[in-house]
Amino acid sequence: MSEQTDLRDRFWDRLDDVNAGMLGLRSDLRFVPMSHYADRDSAALWFITARQTDLARHLADGPQPALHLVTDGREGLFARIEGQISLSEDRAKLDELWNAVASSWFEEGRRDDDIQLLRFDAGEAEVWLTGGSLGFLYQIARSKLTGDKPDLGEHGMIAI
Repeated sequence: MSEQTDLRDRFWDRLDDVNAGMLGLRSDLRFVPMSHYADRDSAALWFITARQTDLARHLADGPQPALHLVTDGREGLFARIEGQISLSEDRAKLDELWNAVASSWFEEGRRDDDIQLLRFDAGEAEVWLTGGSLGFLYQIARSKLTGDKPDLGEHGMIAI
């Protein structure tokens, strides 16, 4: 297994355990917090939003380059994911993703006319994998005792 394949696999493993990040279009550096649903098999992230959000309205003209920023110290995952985002009308996917969190935003449940599914096709990511919050504290304390630089994990670019 190559280093990049190993880093990619560990990225997806940790991304499965993280439920939010900041999503935005590359052309409009306004990022909003969004819950993502990772689909490793298709190298995609899915988002459930409302049709009238700025992001959904910007995508009405077609797919656009986007970024999803993920920071989760508990899981030890920090990533800048680049790709294309587009509107999706895949009701089967919406049924698959639907959960209690999503239902809190839509009064009529998954049949609410205001629901808009977004598909983010990931292209590449810059990834930092660390030992998580406790690992970070350990490395800082260790560096103070030994004088060595802390080992804060791995960093690299991966093709998704």
